[in-house]
Amino acid sequence: MLNYIFDILQQYNVPGWRLFGYTSFRALVAIVLALLISAIFGEYFIRYFKKRQISETLRDLDKNNLKVGVPTMGGIIIIVSILIPCLLIGRLNNIYMLLLIITTVWLGIIGFADDYIKTFKKNKDGIPGKVKVVSQVGLGLLIGLTLYFSPQAVMRENISIERSDNAIEVRHEAKAKKLLKTTIPFIKNHNLDYSELTSCFGKYADAAGWVLFVIVTIFIVTAVSNGANLNDGMDGMLAGNAAIIGVTLGILAYVSGHVNLAEYLNIMFLPGSEEVVIFTCAFVGAMIGFLWYNAFPAQVFMGDTGSLTIGGIIAVIAILIHKEILLVILCGILVAENLSVIMQVAYFKSGKKRGIKQRIFKCTPLHHHYTISDEKLDKESTYLIRRPMKPMHEAKVTVRFWIVTIVLAAITLMTLKIR
Repeated sequence: MLNYIFDILQQYNVPGWRLFGYTSFRALVAIVLALLISAIFGEYFIRYFKKRQISETLRDLDKNNLKVGVPTMGGIIIIVSILIPCLLIGRLNNIYMLLLIITTVWLGIIGFADDYIKTFKKNKDGIPGKVKVVSQVGLGLLIGLTLYFSPQAVMRENISIERSDNAIEVRHEAKAKKLLKTTIPFIKNHNLDYSELTSCFGKYADAAGWVLFVIVTIFIVTAVSNGANLNDGMDGMLAGNAAIIGVTLGILAYVSGHVNLAEYLNIMFLPGSEEVVIFTCAFVGAMIGFLWYNAFPAQVFMGDTGSLTIGGIIAVIAILIHKEILLVILCGILVAENLSVIMQVAYFKSGKKRGIKQRIFKCTPLHHHYTISDEKLDKESTYLIRRPMKPMHEAKVTVRFWIVTIVLAAITLMTLKIR
């Protein structure tokens, strides 16, 4: 909203206001503003919820009722801290900003409804799983179709030209087009065209390519939001991982929206993606501010209001900047959390058919595996992986998961040059 005022002030050459025309400056304002809102609003939120006794009791896997009376639904803090900076300094006529705001509100409502039923209706199951999946599929469908129909969602493809001296010169197409391209890591000339995967459909290859893109979008939104939901099991775990992932996505969005940097790195140029940078910075600021209260020992839990929203935001940002395949690396922790649950259930069911109680991990999602001592295991079950034999403190597990995410983030950024 304030951008309109800034534009008017710039027209009259008011000193200082030209700064707001720079993406880098607005990004810094967004991250600081979101952090301050999260920290200040968080204090009042926690105090209010404690006074009203709106809290949650979580059972520690190796102790009994360790976390009692901690306010929940803290995802509200995150959502407010993201939306206010974006509404104030974001350009609301930008399709990327609008889609990210819709994503935040959409999944925030679903997560809030789930937390509300659990907290106020005392129904630990929350909303049915099918409702969550349908909402995630619906959001993925909306994102995919909007990118198909919106005239703003275009790109200028990077083209490598070999000169006479064997040097490679990178240029971008003069006119922005609506293309079905995405970045593939570690491969030279690393743009994958979805329509090439559907070339078997002949003259309908482009249409089939968009259908495939929409299906991929739905899968990524659902998988990443569920992975984030599973990762939210220890104090500060998801907030810290999300902040690291957000910084990485912000860098990718910035270089994708800067024509000179896009040429230097030989990646596609996305006009208008600078607003993704503004949103991502607000997202990172909100995560850091929330971590102030959510770090061990947590003063507030984010609940599904936060975790579902965080996962959806990460997925949609990657899709908007056409870096969705990189999420396999960047969100490796979330992928591992998802796979650990799938593998555990499948392995247990296969043994049950043969009358054997068997498990791969001590407990899933994966981060819980490291906090359980052997004394707490089911004596009748066999476990493929029993290490570590001694349980770790959850704070140590959290920090180590952060370190892994930092390494994965570094590898993700390295893919811009290694190919």
